[in-house]
Amino acid sequence: MASVEIRGVKKSFGPVDIIHGINVDIGDEEFVVLVGPSGCGKSTLLRMIAGLEQITGGEISIGGRVVNQLPPKERDIAMVFQNYALYPHMTVRDNMAFSLKLRKAAQPTIDARVKQAAEILGLASFLERYPRQLSGGQRQRVAMGRAIVRDPQVFLFDEPLSNLDAKLRVQMRTEIKALHQRLRTTSVYVTHDQVEAMTMADRIVVMHDGRVEQIGTPLELYDNPTNLFVAGFIGSPAMNFIHGTLLRENGAARVATEKGSDLPVPSRVAGRHGQRVVYGTRPEHLAIAGERAGGVPAVVQVVEPTGADTFVYAELAGTQVCAVFTERHESHAGEIIRLQPKLDRVHLFDAESGRKLD
Repeated sequence: MASVEIRGVKKSFGPVDIIHGINVDIGDEEFVVLVGPSGCGKSTLLRMIAGLEQITGGEISIGGRVVNQLPPKERDIAMVFQNYALYPHMTVRDNMAFSLKLRKAAQPTIDARVKQAAEILGLASFLERYPRQLSGGQRQRVAMGRAIVRDPQVFLFDEPLSNLDAKLRVQMRTEIKALHQRLRTTSVYVTHDQVEAMTMADRIVVMHDGRVEQIGTPLELYDNPTNLFVAGFIGSPAMNFIHGTLLRENGAARVATEKGSDLPVPSRVAGRHGQRVVYGTRPEHLAIAGERAGGVPAVVQVVEPTGADTFVYAELAGTQVCAVFTERHESHAGEIIRLQPKLDRVHLFDAESGRKLD
């Protein structure tokens, strides 16, 4: 196994800069997810690690060896693609064994590795079938099996679950995580789905417009986003944002919204009096308060019971917010409720720069 070091990596297509000097360290046996919206550069970065794209500037090392000038076959990596990339005229067995045959590995070695991978992935009974005879999930397992038999230093996954239906995606992400825990191979995984990132990663690299916005464990990013982009991208449903002005009076602090409502904040919060801010609170950190308990009035727009949770969408201070309750509420559209943010979970961001106020 091996670490991956990305140092000042840049990528340009002609005069257009796509990747702007990225630095990321991926430890040995670590599962790192590159996440961000479409066009942020995450797949381009993965392809540069694989050697499928030339690096414009910077350096990539795998296992302590600089690989900038090495072709993909010499980097000791295995890649799992979005579209499976299986040979339709070959059986599952032959698809999984193909890379070893190209290396002219001994047949007993090929048979042993294919058998082991098939048992790990539950494909032992499908080895003589062709890709057309398999479901989407089974084809993706074959693609992973083909990577496993190579016994690479690094696994690269390029949105491998995006072609699957919702239920199968949940099942497959669990299987990929379990596979990583069993094989302990360094893995770099690209997705635009932040739920995949949160549930699978040891660490997440959040990318936006060819830059790294923040790197951390899933809960570090969820609890302590460094800016508005990360706060809004990580978490489902997304964090609620309300624009206002930070006011400090008599040792107390509050945020005055443009619609005249006051939002509570801890007095210890950073920021200067009169500063334009964005008030952030996650849906599960809003509670319904009684009339005497304070809270901020909000007009209910839509109620969505899901069984385990109740999602309430309401207008608060002129902004639509979402609140998630584990208990069941009988609210209805047009009703006025009072929402109380949990003060220790409130986030304040500078309205101009988007940076979190610490």
